[in-house]
Amino acid sequence: MSEGAAHHWRADGRGGAERSGPLEGVRAYGLIVAMWLRSTMAYRASFVMTTLGNFLATAFDFVTIVLMFSHVDALGGYALPEIALLYGMAATAFGLADLLLGSMERLGSRVRDGTLDTLLVRPVPVLAQVAADRFALRRLGRIVQGLLVLGYALVTVDVVWTPDRVLMVPLAVVSGAGVFGAVFVAGAAFQFFAQDAAQVQNSVTYGGTTLLQYPPSIFAKELVRGVTFVVPLAFVSWLPSLYVLGRDYPLALPWWAAFLGPVVAGVCWLLAGLAWRAGLRAYRSTGS
Repeated sequence: MSEGAAHHWRADGRGGAERSGPLEGVRAYGLIVAMWLRSTMAYRASFVMTTLGNFLATAFDFVTIVLMFSHVDALGGYALPEIALLYGMAATAFGLADLLLGSMERLGSRVRDGTLDTLLVRPVPVLAQVAADRFALRRLGRIVQGLLVLGYALVTVDVVWTPDRVLMVPLAVVSGAGVFGAVFVAGAAFQFFAQDAAQVQNSVTYGGTTLLQYPPSIFAKELVRGVTFVVPLAFVSWLPSLYVLGRDYPLALPWWAAFLGPVVAGVCWLLAGLAWRAGLRAYRSTGS
């Protein structure tokens, strides 16, 4: 991209492709994903093995928790089925976001090697291209593993299943995936400014998932506040799970706070969209 074109891009803010609207972005995302799916299915044995490997690698996290409970009866006052509920909600929500938007973490490498310029000149929204790039269907292994643990928790946990508690489970998973998705986009936007920030993003996404798999009672209040009000990952797993279990919230929040997941996800996406737009405007072309 020439310097003049790059300047025009920065002055425009988003470029012609970004003006095509969200529906065009979703359509483009679907087309790119379909291309990568066809590529993946051309080597089905490899796909099965990598998906199984992804499943087993993530399953070890819960195996560690099960082994821990072979020596203790409770962790932070929570029994194994209750921990499984926390784990299952967090793992499934993150797995969905990772499947759909996990490729965002590679934006920094594109900025460094200049290949982002090739995306800017295509008549397709850049966000859709980056999100769908190298779509990895093998990440289904993480989702399946999370769903299995969640299913175990729903069968074994000692609660009275009222309609609001039943509704809370899918609501938390979907809105939690939205929160994690917004974090992926915001983290990618940050890489426009700090090109080696992929590990910072991973500390929030992968690290946040691990954090949510354990009860908030074992963490310091300051950390719980940060995960609730700064990066609101508590709305992914902690608050919905505590509502289902009938336990008190760690920060004396109102009972209806658990139902704010969709609102929190929407606010996170609004902020992530603004951050993405600012990142595109700040991007400087390599001139190649």
